[in-house]
Amino acid sequence: MDYSAKVMDHFSDPRNMGSIENCDGVGEVGNAKCGDIMKIFLKVEEDRIVDVKFQTFGCGAAIASSSMATELIKGKTLKEAWQLSNKAVAEALDGLPPIKMHCSMLAEEAIHEAINDYLRKKGLEPWTE
Repeated sequence: MDYSAKVMDHFSDPRNMGSIENCDGVGEVGNAKCGDIMKIFLKVEEDRIVDVKFQTFGCGAAIASSSMATELIKGKTLKEAWQLSNKAVAEALDGLPPIKMHCSMLAEEAIHEAINDYLRKKGLEPWTE
């Protein structure tokens, strides 16, 4: 399988790996078919993501997708982060093989879960599409 140099870079040197103690929101999603599990931790101040970390159990494409997604939402507002699509994650990685596109989908879903966890903790309605 051919991976872009960017995928390999984010796989071998992932950005924002780890967890955040006392985080404001956490989202965990999994894909039963491939066994990938992705967890995203958010630190939020005034509706802006000031820090983000991830823990991913999965293949190289899943780790690279998590790494790139966290880079793309750091410093963004919750609304901007919510709008990050799996296609944008894949494009930022210079593409993913078709059978690995679900990895970028997991990143999008984990971000949505983390944002909704934050909103619920604040007593607010979770967002839908």
